[in-house]
Amino acid sequence: MAPSITHPGFLAGAWRDLPFEPFHPGVEICRLHDEGEGGAVALLRYAKGASVPRHLHQGIETILVLDGGQSDDAGSYGAGALVINPTDTSHAVASAQGCVVLIIWAKPVRMLTS
Repeated sequence: MAPSITHPGFLAGAWRDLPFEPFHPGVEICRLHDEGEGGAVALLRYAKGASVPRHLHQGIETILVLDGGQSDDAGSYGAGALVINPTDTSHAVASAQGCVVLIIWAKPVRMLTS
């Protein structure tokens, strides 16, 4: 059994010191945990004006907005918002102001557009 992974001070902003790498144009990722078979926990950091194209959730996707704000087909979400996207739903995501979100994928998403 793998040991627990902890990030003390996470909500107080300790996530700002974690390493990010390119993920999608204008979006960076910090992989916190990979379960295999597509399950993962990560931080996504969107630059101002960045977006992720429409994608299908093959498993539940849970998002907690830590900083800034993002929007999708259903609305806009600022810091502190919790968004749960059920299996077999799709959306495109954009961030006019830039943001950082904690994201949990039960299974990988499938891009529907590029």
